[in-house]
Amino acid sequence: MLEKARGYLHEYFGYDHFRPGQEQIIEKVLHGERVLGVMPTGGGKSLCYQIPSLLLEGLTVVISPLISLMKDQVDEVRAAGISATYINSSLSNEEVKERIYTLQRGEYRLLYLAPERLENQQFLYEMKQISISLVAIDEAHCFSQWGHDFRPSYRNIPRFLDFAGRDASVLALTATATPQVAMDICNALSVSNNNRVHTGFKRDNLTFSVIKGQERDAYIIDYIKKHSGHSGIVYATTRKEVERLQLKLEKEGIQAEKYHGGMGAEERAAGQERFVYDEVPVMVATTAFGMGINKSNVRYVLHAQMPRNIESYYQEAGRAGRDGAESDCTLLFSPRDIHTHQFLIEQSHLDEQRKDMEYQKLRQMVNYCHTEDCLQNYILEYFGDEQKTPCGMCLHCTDKRALTDVTTEAQMVLSCVKRMRERYGKTIVAQVLTGSANQKIKQLTLHTLPTYGLMKKKSQSEVSEFIDFLIAHDYLRLSDGGYPVLHLTQRAAEVLRNETKVHKKETITAKTVSKEHPLFEELRELRMKLAKENGIAPYMVFSDQTLLELCTHQPVDERELLQVKGIGSQKSEAYGEAFLEIIQRFKAG
Repeated sequence: MLEKARGYLHEYFGYDHFRPGQEQIIEKVLHGERVLGVMPTGGGKSLCYQIPSLLLEGLTVVISPLISLMKDQVDEVRAAGISATYINSSLSNEEVKERIYTLQRGEYRLLYLAPERLENQQFLYEMKQISISLVAIDEAHCFSQWGHDFRPSYRNIPRFLDFAGRDASVLALTATATPQVAMDICNALSVSNNNRVHTGFKRDNLTFSVIKGQERDAYIIDYIKKHSGHSGIVYATTRKEVERLQLKLEKEGIQAEKYHGGMGAEERAAGQERFVYDEVPVMVATTAFGMGINKSNVRYVLHAQMPRNIESYYQEAGRAGRDGAESDCTLLFSPRDIHTHQFLIEQSHLDEQRKDMEYQKLRQMVNYCHTEDCLQNYILEYFGDEQKTPCGMCLHCTDKRALTDVTTEAQMVLSCVKRMRERYGKTIVAQVLTGSANQKIKQLTLHTLPTYGLMKKKSQSEVSEFIDFLIAHDYLRLSDGGYPVLHLTQRAAEVLRNETKVHKKETITAKTVSKEHPLFEELRELRMKLAKENGIAPYMVFSDQTLLELCTHQPVDERELLQVKGIGSQKSEAYGEAFLEIIQRFKAG
């Protein structure tokens, strides 16, 4: 059956070879096994159940929390030539009955469901008459209460698997699972260690950057204008900030939609559709903007504020470049972001153990913002995916800025922490170093220390940011809890003994995007026209990566067209002639 699977890979999806992990997962699924696939966003997780749905006799059920995206997912699968449908709360009772009747007649290969639907006893009774061959669980990290997006509704899934029967294969998929979260998924679904397929989290097409010490609005506006014509997402922490930023962009002449939980469902859906269908290039959103935006041609993701943890950040940033084309992930950091998240954690109803874990995750996120090592490697190591070689693409790997020797300043900070007997947090240390006249400093007699006022020429925020840099590079560490204190590390001792030098870099600005291939814009316009005619999103016709391949290879007939990555016989038949016509006209001058 694997040979047949490879044939379907080209026929339906236009690829000659499986990506890492796909064939291994598909083989296990076809043998009726339970499998966990941990693959990066854009790594081709959906193919791992779409191809088996064509080979297995019964129905493939895909459980996904992304109700707002199910229509797009189904449209995309249908565009590839696979019969599929969805059932969720957006449908009327009559529509649900009609779809179940069609399912019972065996007319669909794929069914998308929300986990909440599994609580409906009437639905389960009607599904009894349908043979289920595979249950695929998307966003499987939602199983774990130690993950960043735990969903109680996922607890219904094991019961549904018993209902589906022993013969049904089970496939859990996620792009963001730490070792602990992966273990929780396997325990919940009885997946053996031999059936964990982990392809790594690395995204070779993404460029990561952290921007500090710059006016955020000005940077965002400048960046978007320099990348006009490209689709992008701007993430903000609060609804109020989303509203403010979207209005600001509109005033600057930038078309932008907004998306947050305070908007009506219809308004949110309409804005998302305009963005997905390339009618508006920019979406400003909170994390309410779905977990897996099914739009492959997002060329950049800007975070206007720092997310609370690495899992959330990598998932949101990972919505860029799902088609494999080069894309940017930029985080704009301000120390105020830390205080916002600390307040939200403290005000939450989490138990103390969970709060401590949230504080720890927040510190790891802050360290990411202050490290000057490879940014992609920092993220990969967080997920237990150790990398020895720098990515060569992120801000720090490509940074040409000169290093500044800050050993003296580092010694001032480290000496101050030592003289304060490692009993105080970052704010108090920064106040002592800048010679603050704060009454609390005098009450604690910290103004009598020899390190008091050593850095009085700097602002308190500058010293705080420098302390964050020292934490990120393991010269200092913070204790656990809501009120962490600074401690010296072994590296700090080496600096204080003048055995190690400390170096730091300056700040940067946005780069202008390079001009595209002259044929690309013509192909993009054709793609938009065909998408409108067929009532689907442009990326469902061809991805940006496929358009770039067409620019490079410039095929002259159907045989050459079918050799282009991402074009199978289904899409060649539907759209090939129109694209070949434009390419031939371009070649003729």
